[in-house]
Amino acid sequence: MFLTRARARAPDRFVVCRRTLSDMADLLERAAARVLLLDGRDRLLLFHGGDPARPENGSWWITPGGGLEVGEDAQAAAVRELREETGLSGVALAGPVWRRVAEFQFEGQDYRQSEVFFVARVDSHEVDTSGFDELEQRSVVGHRWWSIDEMDAAEDVIYPRRLAAELRRLLEDGVPETPYEVGE
Repeated sequence: MFLTRARARAPDRFVVCRRTLSDMADLLERAAARVLLLDGRDRLLLFHGGDPARPENGSWWITPGGGLEVGEDAQAAAVRELREETGLSGVALAGPVWRRVAEFQFEGQDYRQSEVFFVARVDSHEVDTSGFDELEQRSVVGHRWWSIDEMDAAEDVIYPRRLAAELRRLLEDGVPETPYEVGE
């Protein structure tokens, strides 16, 4: 048995995870880059989606981003993902600003994903999702720009769980010299 942070109602409490070593063999380790894309009003772009293999598990909101390709560093992946998922190119990235490790199941596969987050700014942008791959087309159902106050008030699931608080901190303190952990 392993200790892990509870994901749902008590993010600061530890619970026992009944994962055996044989279960861990099926866990896919993955590196990913994510982008905190802010507009001129400090609203954050989030994508709304869910697991097409398990729609009964509900939906969530996430930042643009995805897995690193072979030989690609995190910044190059962030630039590529931003272009593919939003149609933006030539945008300067700051950071990385945050790191986190997320464990989740998607389409029947267990993942442990190590993520780095970058910041990008645009005055405004009409999101173009025509670069979505087949899986993104099946799993992403929408997108919108969120204010921090809207994220704070939302009952929707937003990842990372403390996104609003961490974004507020980032906007107040600026880009850190070294990225810090933001948790689930």
